Amino acid sequence: MHLFSNINKMKSQFRTLACLVLLVFTGLVSSAQHSLSITILDSISGEPLAGATALLLKAKTGAAADAFGVLKLENIKSGDEQIRITYIGYTEKILSLNFPNAEKNITVLLAPSSNELEEVTISVSRTNSRIEDSPLKVEVLGKDDMNEENTIKPGNVASILGDISGIQIQQSSATSGNSNVRIQGLDGKYTQILRDGLPLYDGFSGGFGIMQLPPLDLKQIEIIKGSASTLYGGGAISGIINFVSRTPEKEPLSMITINQSTLMETNLNGFYSAKKDKIGLTIFSGVTRQSAVDVDKDGFSDVPELYNLVIHPRIFFYFNPKSTLAVGLSSIIENRQGGDMQVLKHKTDSLHTFFEENLTKRYTADAIFTFTSDQMNVLSIKGSASFFDLATAGNAYWFGGQQLNAFGELSYLIPRKKNELVFGINYQADMFYLNPADAVLFDSYQRQSLGGFIQETYKWKEKFFLEGGCRLDYHNVYGIHVLPSLAGLYKFDSHWYMRLGAGMGYKNPDLFSSSTVETDPSALLPLSNNLKSENSLGGNLEINYTGILFNKVTLLINHAFFYTYVQSPLLANTDTSGFVSYSNADGKIQTRGTDTYIRASFGRWEVYLGYTYTWADQHINAEKKPIYYTPRHRAAATVVYEIEEKWRFGLEGSYNGPQIREDGSKTKDYVFLAAMIEKKFKHLSLVLNGENLFDFRQTRFESIVLPPYSNPTFKTLWAPIDGRVINLSLLIKL
Repeated sequence: MHLFSNINKMKSQFRTLACLVLLVFTGLVSSAQHSLSITILDSISGEPLAGATALLLKAKTGAAADAFGVLKLENIKSGDEQIRITYIGYTEKILSLNFPNAEKNITVLLAPSSNELEEVTISVSRTNSRIEDSPLKVEVLGKDDMNEENTIKPGNVASILGDISGIQIQQSSATSGNSNVRIQGLDGKYTQILRDGLPLYDGFSGGFGIMQLPPLDLKQIEIIKGSASTLYGGGAISGIINFVSRTPEKEPLSMITINQSTLMETNLNGFYSAKKDKIGLTIFSGVTRQSAVDVDKDGFSDVPELYNLVIHPRIFFYFNPKSTLAVGLSSIIENRQGGDMQVLKHKTDSLHTFFEENLTKRYTADAIFTFTSDQMNVLSIKGSASFFDLATAGNAYWFGGQQLNAFGELSYLIPRKKNELVFGINYQADMFYLNPADAVLFDSYQRQSLGGFIQETYKWKEKFFLEGGCRLDYHNVYGIHVLPSLAGLYKFDSHWYMRLGAGMGYKNPDLFSSSTVETDPSALLPLSNNLKSENSLGGNLEINYTGILFNKVTLLINHAFFYTYVQSPLLANTDTSGFVSYSNADGKIQTRGTDTYIRASFGRWEVYLGYTYTWADQHINAEKKPIYYTPRHRAAATVVYEIEEKWRFGLEGSYNGPQIREDGSKTKDYVFLAAMIEKKFKHLSLVLNGENLFDFRQTRFESIVLPPYSNPTFKTLWAPIDGRVINLSLLIKL
């Protein structure tokens, strides 16, 4: 009995000790810190998604994937945990794991999101690559930007382009309100404007181009800053802006925008898209009505009278998963009138005679066919025919002309895991016809060019991308141009990467460049036979950082250096009789500088900061001069706070430094401030927006109208003249 008693006592002590050990072990386990390694890949291609993020929903900590798509989560507590995996352009995935039972190394496949992937895939590079894998520096304003701009400036995209660092929108006419795009300090004629990769806005047809493109009709805007002539030929010395049209989505979409501003502008825009079986459809229709407004009360309009109608339907044929044909028709009819307010009110007398009226008609037909082989090779055939008719009249002249642009291209893309090859040929015709009654000194003309290009992109372990290309163009007037280019992208790790690129370009002489588009046509002299093309060399270096700070703030920093050199620039000269002619200057134009921007998002906040330093000058006939009306310092800032599906608040400011005029004097610097409030409902949004809240106007400091007032001339514009503008818009989305 005594023996059994001792045994039972020992058992009791053992149970107590075991319980104590178990409790201690359980406590240790519960407080143990675990780690998890995740490899994140594209579910289709199997490629690593560098920069993808993983967030522990309970611990509120996270990490970003490196160049190989690998990230590591540390200090994970025991128990159940949910992990959110996200990457721009892909559908997020949430994992439910239990620690320490979960595997320490897992692979996650993310599927591309059909709605978001389109916003980060760039077509202007011809490889349809993701923007973060492109050796060529490309910036994208996506669908969200277009939707937001549609409620702020529904008439055209000029305003949103001017918000981008390194881009200046310069109003070229106080009467018509026309503007041109300047990139990195160079004149607007050096920027190539494309629509769906098709050159539709060049020469005579370039007038009012960006002023007739409403944002609701666009999916995104792709911007290349710097030389890109290897891809698309002449005219892309300072860069390319490609306006990409909307395409049908899985679900039908209907949007209507109604807008009214304090400057008497009324907009009514509508968009519809649908896709069923093998047929898709998009159609945009918009009407703009703007009354002439004399903001500074000097008797002349600061905002022109405007009637604009845009209709743009497109049909998509999905023959099979590998073959697609898109066919589009576009019609733009517009009438602009500006000048003496008395004349615009039909009260003409001997002192009140000045006016300018522009009636434009633009009709475009285009087709784009793509075929993807079993090996994922892509054949692309695209073409367009565009007819542009402009009739312009003033109190002292009348002029009219038509331009027919024809373009055709065949390209072939061979994408592989370690390299991509794209090559093709294209043909372009530019035919300008005068009206028989035109009293001008130049004649109608026809010009044609044939070009071929090839571009190879080499990939090394998803860390190093090297892209080399060359283009050969033949022009029936200005001969042969050879355009090589070289660009590289290197990803140091998951946070730091660098781009370096250089390329050559050219620009053929054009009678209707942006520098003479506002000139009286009767004063233009014909192009001389001894003129030659302008040739250029440009380069850029870009350093980027992207990451997550404090496990909460998503941060992107971009710092770029740029340089462009234009040899024998074509300059417009006005003689003592007032006639305007062109000549190749003995010298060069060069711009260089830095372009920096920062994007950050945390919680409901988004912040953008940008600064551009531009040093632009011209060395002509052994004399050094600045490029006039180019601010050396430009800065911009945007702060947005959004309560999802309820409210959105935005504040935007920009600074424009002094600009040097032809006489050597400097203009004033100024600050531009804008603010908006958006209230979101289930199927509609109401937006109240204010632009130029400080009401800064050039006309506050000087008169821009020079006598005689019966037939005045105008000073070059360096600041807004329309003043403060408030608009209220309603967006209905079904």
